[in-house]
Amino acid sequence: MKPIIVIPTFNEKDNIAALLQEIFALSVVGLEVVVVDDNSPDGTAKIVEDMSHHHFVHVINREKKLGLGSAYIAGFKKALALGATHIFEMDADFSHNPKDIPRLLDEAKEHDLVIGSRRVAGGKIVGWNVVRHCTSYGATLFARMFLGLHAKDVTAGFRCMKREVLESIDLDAIASNGYAFQEELLFLIQQKHFSIKEIPVLFVDRKRGVSKLGKKDIIEFFTTIRRLRKKK
Repeated sequence: MKPIIVIPTFNEKDNIAALLQEIFALSVVGLEVVVVDDNSPDGTAKIVEDMSHHHFVHVINREKKLGLGSAYIAGFKKALALGATHIFEMDADFSHNPKDIPRLLDEAKEHDLVIGSRRVAGGKIVGWNVVRHCTSYGATLFARMFLGLHAKDVTAGFRCMKREVLESIDLDAIASNGYAFQEELLFLIQQKHFSIKEIPVLFVDRKRGVSKLGKKDIIEFFTTIRRLRKKK
């Protein structure tokens, strides 16, 4: 088994070193990390490169901020080329607890996609205000209703997939590039009839750094639903 975690970064110098240290403190055999950095002006990539001398960390340095979706696609391709058996998505800001990685990987023995879900029994979100909760809940309900998605947490960014899942999808054909990337990828995986499992996780909103979610992402989320609905 060779699990590889893909982590997109932009200005995450306050989080990335501590996160990588916690990840590699886990007793997960064969674990590696691919960090996709969009030319962070705060030196995030340099921190990761320095750590790569002591850990199995690979860095993809991109020339500018090109978007979350394209960052994940670049990371997925790198992970597949490195021979990954399982590929993770994970945020760099500690909103996802590294200690949950073995839980997702264990469930992946029986399922093709495992989602660290905030919206199943036992899952929880800490640190959001009322507006953020309502916006997220409404968007999730809208996506599930119009796209027929079975998962309850369609925008979750903490996932573990078997390599066969990504190999079956034309990654270059994915059009969304912001947070809508998560719903589009989930839609494509469900269309392929892969086994999908959600397990509860505690999601803690970032304490250091600045959130990357903007109005453009929200607009893209709903336009993506409209586009994907035509493919049902």
